[in-house]
Amino acid sequence: MIVMAKKKIFKKSELKNLSAEEIIDKIQHENYSLLTTLGAENLRKEMVPVGKACNTAINYFFGTTGPKNNPEKHNKAARKKLVKILSRITPGSYVGMPKDNENGIVIGFNHPSLGEIARILTMKIDIMGDKPMYFPVNLPWYEALAPNFDRIKRLGIIITPTITPSTWKKMNLKEGSLLYEEGKRLKKEFRDIYTKLSHDAIKNGGVIFVAPSATRQATVFKTEEAFEKQEEIIPTMSMLALKLYSDPEINCDFLPMAILPPKNYKRGLNFYKKYQLIPGKMMTAKEIRNKYFAKNSQPERLEGFDYEFHRRIADKLPKNFWY
Repeated sequence: MIVMAKKKIFKKSELKNLSAEEIIDKIQHENYSLLTTLGAENLRKEMVPVGKACNTAINYFFGTTGPKNNPEKHNKAARKKLVKILSRITPGSYVGMPKDNENGIVIGFNHPSLGEIARILTMKIDIMGDKPMYFPVNLPWYEALAPNFDRIKRLGIIITPTITPSTWKKMNLKEGSLLYEEGKRLKKEFRDIYTKLSHDAIKNGGVIFVAPSATRQATVFKTEEAFEKQEEIIPTMSMLALKLYSDPEINCDFLPMAILPPKNYKRGLNFYKKYQLIPGKMMTAKEIRNKYFAKNSQPERLEGFDYEFHRRIADKLPKNFWY
């Protein structure tokens, strides 16, 4: 039986003086836990079983494929085996998803469970090949996967940590305390790192996957009021579009993707149950520039962008998934 080494916590001086990049490096390579440091050990432990399963699978794919003396062929063989196994244990249909998009592409999806993540990874590796994929990952997820960051990257998947509003609230940090202030700083710096990675990804024709809800949520719109335009929507997609399109050389398409989970699904991985990944109507770079940037190349916000994006997801789903 393999015994996992106890997670290290950051000293107060480390937490205060280390940059977000240095924090991330220690999480990846030195067995540190930011969650444990911030007093959120319970959030870390929730993801340990899923993390162990994912890491065991990744190690298996690389350990049982070859040729190991040729990294390019080795990575390709591992990806092929990954698709084969995941298609069986986490099946999904993704008919109509774009294979060879000329521009970089942001794919936003509704997020009812953990199960769609495995199906999305399978789809990306299967039909998008070597195209780099960037995935903002909530901190509990990130810490669970971080030990295998380098191998995940070899599969063409680059993960970066975020602290979602839901996770921040669950941390229950005392306002004004050192942990609160440093957690707040890192929350912002993680977001800045993600913004830079997103820009680089799109510039290189990559793919970014985003759950606009920033948390597991059974419906596309959080409430009926949001669907009826009587309540604000978290501006995840419009803020990303604003930051990407601040570069006049960026040509980036936004694809709404509807996730239809199996009947009687649960919030977990739902092994051996089939999901449907359904592409909605693409918001093309030309459409976005003409509609939102023609009159002002540096707008402060994109009025209606988030609603339209969410609605294009909802239009591909039964109404019980709308709100």
